[in-house]
Amino acid sequence: MRIEVPDLQAIADRIVAQAKPGEEIEAYVGRGGETSVRVYEGEVEHFVSAQSAGVGVRVIKDGRTGTAYAGTLDESAIAEVLAEARDNVQFGNPDEFAGLATPDGVEPVPQKFWDDALAKYPTDQKVALTKDLEQRTLAADSRVRTESANYDDGWDETAFATTTGIRTSGRSNGCYVSVVTLADDGDETQTGFGFSVGDSPNDFNLDKAAREAADRATRLLGATKPATKRTTIVLDPYVTSQFVSILSSAFNGENVSKGRSIFAERLGEQVAVSSFTLVDDPTNKLAYTATDIDGEGLAARRNVLIEDGVLKMFVHSSYSARRMKTASTGNATRGGFAGSPGVGCLAMQVTPGSKSQAELIAGIDDGVLIQEVSGLHSGVNPISGDFSTGASGMTITKGTIGAPIREFTIGSTLQRMLLDIVAIGNDVDWLPMRAAGLSLVISDVTISGS
Repeated sequence: MRIEVPDLQAIADRIVAQAKPGEEIEAYVGRGGETSVRVYEGEVEHFVSAQSAGVGVRVIKDGRTGTAYAGTLDESAIAEVLAEARDNVQFGNPDEFAGLATPDGVEPVPQKFWDDALAKYPTDQKVALTKDLEQRTLAADSRVRTESANYDDGWDETAFATTTGIRTSGRSNGCYVSVVTLADDGDETQTGFGFSVGDSPNDFNLDKAAREAADRATRLLGATKPATKRTTIVLDPYVTSQFVSILSSAFNGENVSKGRSIFAERLGEQVAVSSFTLVDDPTNKLAYTATDIDGEGLAARRNVLIEDGVLKMFVHSSYSARRMKTASTGNATRGGFAGSPGVGCLAMQVTPGSKSQAELIAGIDDGVLIQEVSGLHSGVNPISGDFSTGASGMTITKGTIGAPIREFTIGSTLQRMLLDIVAIGNDVDWLPMRAAGLSLVISDVTISGS
């Protein structure tokens, strides 16, 4: 359930109550903190424990928007922020679509966002846990050394109020551990990584994170450059998560309204194979980025983006919705009290299939398991769909994992890859990202090597 934050809500309410005739005002008040621990060779190499608080105000009048923020909750600073936002209105460009979100009657889905065990977890135990992760990783394989073992957590408390009737507050926290590895064999070195996510450190699976980090590095030892060919690829869950994240901009309502999406003008069309369903579901408690409200205070909700291969919808903030003459889908994004609302997917998930990665690989005569990609954001054009990125992984021959390969590129288009999906795994991995991962098999992809 959402836990209210009365003192922050009172500040937001006071700001909004000062609205003058013809003004729309939004107040976003927040505070939070983070802990970050990095361990190397048994010693703490980096430690941060920081807190921040502040307020952001938007004022809209006659189609012009003024914004301002302050990194403090002092009463004098809050008054100055409101005055500055009002002053900035005159410098804003008139925009017929400018405006605040309005309540739409959708109720937030009750979820657990706050874990007392995490809030009370002692700092010395966070450090000890990170050292333990490093030791488990080193014990997994004699060829492995760690580049870093890491613990990260964060908490925040926020409150919204608007002159349009939105009023909500709440708090949340979360944590994860990660480890980056190096595997040595003679003059050769390969890298790997592993994660574990939980509501609190009590939920971490350190052995799994350590084992994955060691395996990812050691399995690439002895890798060679493959010959160029067209083949079937299997995206590892972490790579699929990155692939899905790249797709997210194509569902962004503002991008669509400007023609900057591969899916513009394609609602209702078959854009992927019929076995492919993609949802944006921040109401799923397993998602690391789960939330019950969006960046404008509206209820977050489960949105089906592609269903059985058919493009069903785009995601909208109140602004992009007005541009496209539709309604907000509860997908406003925000980078804290200092940021203004944008729009985007919040927690993307591909509906899983019925087979494990091993079972998927067993059915492939000739292919490549893609373990890592590089340059994904620079090598993929979400407007044209062109896809070209560096990769490394393992060959697949007659259903069996074979030799490691590296220094090759994957070439295709996003449109083609969605239609060339031949199987979807059941190995859902809830990563500390905006998209969950699972194994994804895609046919007829060009790998360019030697």
